[in-house]
Amino acid sequence: MDFLRFENQQYFYLFLLLPIFFLLFFVARISIERRLKRLGNWGTLQQMLPLRSKARPWLKLVLFSLAFSCMVLAAVNPQLGYKTENATSSGVDVIIALDVSRSMLAEDIKPNRMERAKLAVSRLIDQLENDRVGLVIFAGSAITQVPVTSDKETAKMILRTINTGSVQVQGTAIESAINRSISSFSQVKMGSRIVVIISDGENHQDNPIPAAIRAKENDIIIHTVGVGTQQGAPIPVYQNNQLNGFLRDKEGNTVISRFDEGILRQIAQEGGGTFSSGTGPDLGLNNILQQIRNMQQQEIETTQFSEYESRFHYFLALAIIFLLLEVLIFERKSKWLNKIKLFEVS
Repeated sequence: MDFLRFENQQYFYLFLLLPIFFLLFFVARISIERRLKRLGNWGTLQQMLPLRSKARPWLKLVLFSLAFSCMVLAAVNPQLGYKTENATSSGVDVIIALDVSRSMLAEDIKPNRMERAKLAVSRLIDQLENDRVGLVIFAGSAITQVPVTSDKETAKMILRTINTGSVQVQGTAIESAINRSISSFSQVKMGSRIVVIISDGENHQDNPIPAAIRAKENDIIIHTVGVGTQQGAPIPVYQNNQLNGFLRDKEGNTVISRFDEGILRQIAQEGGGTFSSGTGPDLGLNNILQQIRNMQQQEIETTQFSEYESRFHYFLALAIIFLLLEVLIFERKSKWLNKIKLFEVS
């Protein structure tokens, strides 16, 4: 079955110029008639201008309008494509649970923990090949930002928009992130689902261990990635995109955010996965990528569409034909054709 789409739909607005063309032409013709009538008797003037044509200017206008319409359609670029059969590939479902709490703004890893984590996740997504990916973000609560999908470009685009304001409730609710990730999976074959938690592990306000155990019981493996350093760093506070000092506690002391390795190691151990950390571009995610590639693959069925083929050139050819006809037809009658009286437009 063929599917039609228009690549540049905004150019459809150019069709609004067509009635303006006709209005201007009509006003111009009335103005010419009035000027001619001022020169003398209208009947005498018509006898003095035997080659003057009333129909030809209108015909030229119609041809020009058709050429203009075809040029607009060429700019819109109609495209045809067709739906193919469902394609099957082998892969793994991977949900990335990313910590977006304020402590992720600490700059012990440059430019900060959040931006380094987003960069590492983007690179991981590029290497997932036939696997599907989802994105859960969490702070004091967790939300599914991207459901499990094969559309990795969309996942990366949404990933770029994430910041510490994406979740209103502050904190580090890793248990909520695990539960949200579990519920985001569809029912698929055993051994093909993975959760990758990326966090500094600090100030966790719940107990994620039972959730990790429950995930493992449901054949969902949990890997963890630590972001930050043991020395830590203060948490910058921004106002109107300008640094406005650092976060302070109730006593007025500057809060130093330190990476909590212990809880993340325990989650990975109980979740049947591995713990990784690092300060390089991949944050240790390459180790987890190898674990993903060694997993049992599941069959993933996706609907494929052919590439759309452009059809603008047909309308461009018609526009050229109409323009040539418009140029070849003169507003005045031809003496020679008038004598033959064949295909003559009066």
